[in-house]
Amino acid sequence: MSTSFLRITEIFYSIQGESTWVGTPCTFVRLTGCPLRCAWCDTAYAFGGGKQMSFEEILESVMSYPARIVEVTGGEPLAHPGAFKLIQLLIKQKYTVLVETSGAFDISALDPRAHKIMDLKCPGSGESERNLWSNLDHLTERDEIKFVVQDRSDYEWTCQTIRDQGLDQRLENGSLRALLISPVWGRMDLEALASWILEDELPVRFQLQLHKQIWGAERIGV
Repeated sequence: MSTSFLRITEIFYSIQGESTWVGTPCTFVRLTGCPLRCAWCDTAYAFGGGKQMSFEEILESVMSYPARIVEVTGGEPLAHPGAFKLIQLLIKQKYTVLVETSGAFDISALDPRAHKIMDLKCPGSGESERNLWSNLDHLTERDEIKFVVQDRSDYEWTCQTIRDQGLDQRLENGSLRALLISPVWGRMDLEALASWILEDELPVRFQLQLHKQIWGAERIGV
């Protein structure tokens, strides 16, 4: 096995809190570091620090937990070239692998068996100019797009983007698994957001962060 290393903030076993996989037991591998600085980021503790771990050590830790679903997240996992190899190794071990990415890094080299959960950054994040639009060409029926919205302006941007990029059509023809809309924790009127989605017949899945509802917004390692 390669002696390559990755810097890891945490590896933990919990309930998946987001995406179409919500509610399922999942092992999380959180890589350290992210070049983005989203205004609402809830994992700033992963910007630095962490521990250097070999692929072998990471796999050993993952295999100590019972879940057969693993999410590779961050930070921004795809900022690290070694993450692509780690994902391949996890798949080789027969894990279902979810990859949570900001959408700012090229996803084309990812193992096609991975399930990509990719953000498109709304203007309220302060990082919408980092969206790598060519990534849309590399999403498949296994993959999901997430919009994190903090206000009506972000919601309108989401609606426009879905139309302009033909994402509603891709959902309808089965070339995308899901479109997700997630309110920034504590900043959105949830009833208002639900009403907008229903009024506009927007083909999205309204998701709340289940792990924060269970353990609170400040708890890490869950």
